[in-house]
Order: sequence, then C-alpha cells, then structure tokens
Amino acid sequence: MSIYIVAEIGINHNGDMSICKELIDIAVVAGCDAVKFQKRDVDQVYTSEFLDTLRDSPWGNTQRDQKFGLEFSETDYKEIALYCDEKRIDWFASSWDLESQKFLRNFDLKYNKIASAMIVYDDLLNMVAEEGKHTFISTGMCTYEDIDQAVKIFTDHNCPFELMHTVSTYPMQDQHANLKLINVLKDKYRCKVGYSGHEVGLAVSYAAAAQGISSLERHITISRSMYGSDQSASIEPEALRRLVGGVRKIEKAMGDGIKNIIKEEVPIAEKLRGHFKPYSI
Repeated sequence: MSIYIVAEIGINHNGDMSICKELIDIAVVAGCDAVKFQKRDVDQVYTSEFLDTLRDSPWGNTQRDQKFGLEFSETDYKEIALYCDEKRIDWFASSWDLESQKFLRNFDLKYNKIASAMIVYDDLLNMVAEEGKHTFISTGMCTYEDIDQAVKIFTDHNCPFELMHTVSTYPMQDQHANLKLINVLKDKYRCKVGYSGHEVGLAVSYAAAAQGISSLERHITISRSMYGSDQSASIEPEALRRLVGGVRKIEKAMGDGIKNIIKEEVPIAEKLRGHFKPYSI
C-alpha cells in the first residue's frame, strides 16, 4: 500500500488565507495526499497570565496577539474545506483541546490526528477515539507507558489508528532520528507506523520510507525565512516535490523480497555466461 504523504501546514499560514491557499497548491503540485492544520481554542490552551506576557509579532506585542493572529475562524475553515475539495486533496487537523475537537466535527473529515504534545491528554484521546475515524498518533516526547495508554484507548473504542514515530525538536538533528524504532513500534504494537519528521533536508525521510512506513508527514513552507516557530523545521516547495518523487521511487524499488531472475536479466545472463556453458532459463 502506498505511503500516505501529509504536508503539514500547521500554523505556517500565519493566519493569512492567501498564504494558506498557496501552501495547499504547493502540496497539490508536489503530489501529496493531504494537508494538515492545527486547531486551538486559545483561551482553553493557554492561561490568561501567559497570554498577557510580552511577545513581539506581526499582530502585536503580547502572546495573546500572536496566538489569536495564527488562528483561523470557522468561516476560514469552510473556505479551506471548499478549496481542498476543489483541488481534490484531503485535509484534516490536530486539535489541542476539547472545544477544538468539537469544532472539527463541523467538517466531514476522514482522519483525525493526535499531536505528540496531546498524547497524554486522555480526555481528548477518548473524544477523538469515540468518532471512530482513522487517527494518526504522533509519539514524540513519549514513554512506552504513554503510548500504551493511547493504544489502549483507541483499541477499547475500536477506533482504527496508526502510530507515527516522531522526535519533537524543531529542527531535529539527524543523529536523533532513531529510525530503527519504526520497526520496534510495529512489532510491539502490531499496527501501522508512520513517520513525522522535523529534520532539515530529505535524507532521513527517504530512509524512513525504506523502513516500510505507512505515512509520512513533513511541515511545509513557502520560505523558511518567513515568520514562525515551525518554519526552520519545514521544507520549501522544490524540496517537497523532490521528497514526494523520491518516496514514490523508493516504494517501487523496495519490491517484494522474493529472489528471482527477472526477464530483463535473461539475455544478459546468456551473453555473459555463454562462453562456458549453454544457458537457458
């Protein structure tokens, strides 16, 4: 089965619908299967004290200004839904609180996503699992006990899921990727395992694809020089095109693991072995 490639827009749209649509277009042109967003009820996720603290941003000089500046409204998400439908690309989002998950229920989404930061939020996991939609569960910053609990919740609700191996640093250093864990997670939990990457470059993601992952998620951006905390861990349009193309080649190259002589080898074998014995296949 083909690797499901997700272009994580997240908050890289900077609250600007024109940027958002350009990022969707970039994902479509590259051949991605889906784009993903992040949804927060700012007042639920952050305390008033935190929101009152200073932070310079394009929207003002407090954390409140910055957080609200990055959030799309219901009207915005309806526009996103229509645009993705027009472009024939899936979209879904990771919610960071219960109200945001209720909000996402207003849309006919095929998938849910549990962000690494939220995997320890049992109430949210139960709410998501109750919907019965296939859910991608990122495992960054997690112990086996954390993953055990998440798997139990989704199993108890008979909700289909797959784990996503993730290292939650932005950007991630290559030496921290620990890609061997992908197959460890497959064996331990007897489920599909994807990879959500935050590294600079493409080599680690290519290597993950060769590990037999079921899904691949990378943050995307128009330019890594743009404002935003996730931009440095994102890939630009040309890199995204190379990534998707490379992953599709890797899928073809992996084969079935059965040793045989392919028909294209037969005339070569006859030519190169013909001087010491008749050759036939």
